[in-house]
Amino acid sequence: MNKKAKILVADPISPKGVELLKQQGLDVVEAYGSTPEQVKELIADAEGVIVRSETKITSDVLSCAKKLKAVGRAGVGVDNIDIPSATEKGVVVMNTPTGNTIATAELTFTHIMCGTRPIVQANNSIREGKWDRKTFKGSELFHKTLFILGMGRIGSEIAKRAQAFQMTVLAYDPFLTEARAKSLGVELIANLEDGLPRADYITVHMPLTPATKYMLDEKAFDKMKKGVRVFNCARGGIIKEAALVEALKSGKVAAAGLDVYESEPFAKDSPLREFPNVVFTPHLGASTKEAQEACGIEVAELIAAAVKDGVIRNAVNAPSVNAETLAAVKPYVGLCEKLGTLIQQISANKVQKLKVSFYGKLSQLDNKLLMLALQKGYLKLVCDNANDVNAPSKLKHLGVEFEAVNSSAESDYSELVVVESVCEKGEVRSVAGTVMGKGLMPRVVKIDGNDVEISAKNSVLLLVNKDKPGMVATIAAILGNKNYNIANMTVSRIGADEALSVYELDEHPSSEVVAEIEKLDSVDRVKVVDFS
Repeated sequence: MNKKAKILVADPISPKGVELLKQQGLDVVEAYGSTPEQVKELIADAEGVIVRSETKITSDVLSCAKKLKAVGRAGVGVDNIDIPSATEKGVVVMNTPTGNTIATAELTFTHIMCGTRPIVQANNSIREGKWDRKTFKGSELFHKTLFILGMGRIGSEIAKRAQAFQMTVLAYDPFLTEARAKSLGVELIANLEDGLPRADYITVHMPLTPATKYMLDEKAFDKMKKGVRVFNCARGGIIKEAALVEALKSGKVAAAGLDVYESEPFAKDSPLREFPNVVFTPHLGASTKEAQEACGIEVAELIAAAVKDGVIRNAVNAPSVNAETLAAVKPYVGLCEKLGTLIQQISANKVQKLKVSFYGKLSQLDNKLLMLALQKGYLKLVCDNANDVNAPSKLKHLGVEFEAVNSSAESDYSELVVVESVCEKGEVRSVAGTVMGKGLMPRVVKIDGNDVEISAKNSVLLLVNKDKPGMVATIAAILGNKNYNIANMTVSRIGADEALSVYELDEHPSSEVVAEIEKLDSVDRVKVVDFS
C-alpha cells in the first residue's frame, strides 16, 4: 500500500481548502503557529507546504526538506519564501494572484464612499452621545471625476464600480493602450500632470517601483484641484505621507483613505492621525471571508495537482518544458529576461507590440520558456507579481501584442535573440543579446542596431551625444567626482556626428548626476536602465 503524500499546512487557510486536500487522498498536517524549529521538523518528510504570510520558508527551512516538491502561498506576495533557494532545490513555488482582486477593489470603493459621506466620523459622534447633523454634510459621486492610477485587475474593477455611480473615469497607466482603455470605457490620460487638475477623486493601484515611489508628492498635490479626495489601497510609499499632511492642512485635500503606509505598522505618532477627515484601515485589502476562501481552495488545488500529477500552474519559479529542452535553453533564460527589462525601459510609452526573433540553434528549439522570461522581464517594472504563468495574460491585459519568430537567416552570432518594440506613434526600438564565455554569461550586443557590449548586471547609463574628442573624459569626470565607479563602457557611432555611449555603473546614479549630464550641450539624450 502506497503511503499518502504529506502536505504541511503551516498557516490557517479555509477549511474547504484543507478538506479538498484530504479528498485528494493526501495526508494533511495542520500546524498553525509553529516555531521555525518545529517547521524544520515537520517539513522533513513533507511533499507539499502551504503558507500565508506568517510562516517563513527560508533556505534554512528548505535545507531540512528531503521530499519537498511544491510550496503554495495562499495569497499573492511570496516575500516569506526564499525563491532562489527553492529553485536551486528544485521546489516549485506557486501563489494565488487573483483571489484578492474583488476584495481589494471593494475595500477601495468603501474608502471612496467614506471619503464622500463622513460615515465613520458621524458614527463616532453618535457613540459619544451627540446628535450633530450639520457637521457631517457629505457630497455625491454622481457626475464626479475619478482618476485611477494603474489599470490592472483591481483598477479595472474600480472603474466598473465608478461607472455604476455614473462617474467620469480617467485612467493613467503608461503601459495601457488606447484600444484597451476604450474597451474599459475610460479616458486614457497620457501624462499624470494632465489628469490631476481634473480629478475630484484619485485612487492608486500601481506597484511600488522607483518610478512610482512618491508619485503623489508635493508637486503633484499642487496640481490638484481644491477639495480633491485621495485614496491608497495599493502600496505604501506611492503617496508621500508628509506631502499629504500638508495638503490636508491647506484644505487642498478634503478627505483621504489609506489601507497601506510607508512603514507598517502605521506609526503611532504620525501627524496623519490628527485629521478626522482621514479614514484608516490596517492593510485589509485581502481580508474578506470570500477572498481567504478563494485563496485557500485555489492553493489546495495547486498543491494537489503539483504533488500528485506533476501539473504546475501559477508557478513563480518553474518552467513547463522537458528536461532536455530546459538544459538547452537555460543559459538564455536570464538573457531574455534582461532583454525584456531593457526594451521596456528604452521604449516610449504605449508599446503596441513586442516581437522576439531567435537565430541559430535557438531557432530549432521550443522557446516557450524564453518567451515567458522575456515577457516577465518586460513586466518587471510595470506590474506586480508577473511570473512565468501569468506574464502572457498580463501583457494581453495591457493591450500589447506578442509575436515570436524562429528565423533561419544568418546573424553575426551563432545564437542570437533580437527583441523589437513597436510603439503607438510608430517608433520602433530594438535590442539583441547572446551568451558568451565558458560561463555562458548574458550579454547585450546591440541597441537599435548599434554594437554594444553590456553585461546587464546593475545600472546602465545610455547617452546619445556628439561624437567629438573629450566626451568620454567629461562624462567620466562627472561620474568620478560623485564617486560612481564605471565597471565597463562602450561607444558606438551613430551616423556622422553622433555616438551611443554606454556606461555600466556599480550603483544606480542619482537624479542629480543625471541632471548634470543632461545639461551638457553635447548630450542629446540620457537614459538610465536598471537591471537589478
